[in-house]
Amino acid sequence: MKIYRQLPARISAPGRVALTLLVLLSLLANACTRGGKSWRETSRSSAGLAPLASEHEEAVVAAYRAKVWGVRGLVADHTWITTKEEGAAAYTVYEVIGWRRYQDMSVVRVAEDLPDRRWFGAEPIPMVDIRGPEAGALIAKIKDAVARYPYPKSYRVYPGPNSNTFTSWIASEVPELGLELPFRAIGKNYPFDRPELDEAN
Repeated sequence: MKIYRQLPARISAPGRVALTLLVLLSLLANACTRGGKSWRETSRSSAGLAPLASEHEEAVVAAYRAKVWGVRGLVADHTWITTKEEGAAAYTVYEVIGWRRYQDMSVVRVAEDLPDRRWFGAEPIPMVDIRGPEAGALIAKIKDAVARYPYPKSYRVYPGPNSNTFTSWIASEVPELGLELPFRAIGKNYPFDRPELDEAN
């Protein structure tokens, strides 16, 4: 006795596209786990790009970018600003971290930290590196701009405001930095004049 199996209907063109995208996304998600590690296992160590504060007397101002974690890292970067005043024993890092809003905290993180820390395994890339008196003259302006950031309680991955909106704000308020964000800094073009977003959060 022969058993006949009904062949599946031919997949339509839109269906093939959707199936292909699903397969590609699955492959990309697997590829972007950075060696099969979870984000908790990735490196957050210094990349050795910035001089040690204990060995460098001069003031330093720098901006970095690094691929974000996961699939989004294929197209997007996280950006941050770092400063060290003349004679200071540590760097200060300025950045926006989205999860902080869920703990009723400002999304703006200002803390003494490694300036060139790997972003969950991704190597940081310098965008600006200024040292000496020129850097020292910029630090007060950067602090003032950070304090006036219009979205301290708001965060959206897309279209913003996010970490790149914050860095873009600093760049616009302190043009002497000469900082231009790359196209991968998604959120950099988010408008700065929508404070009602903070009121709604």
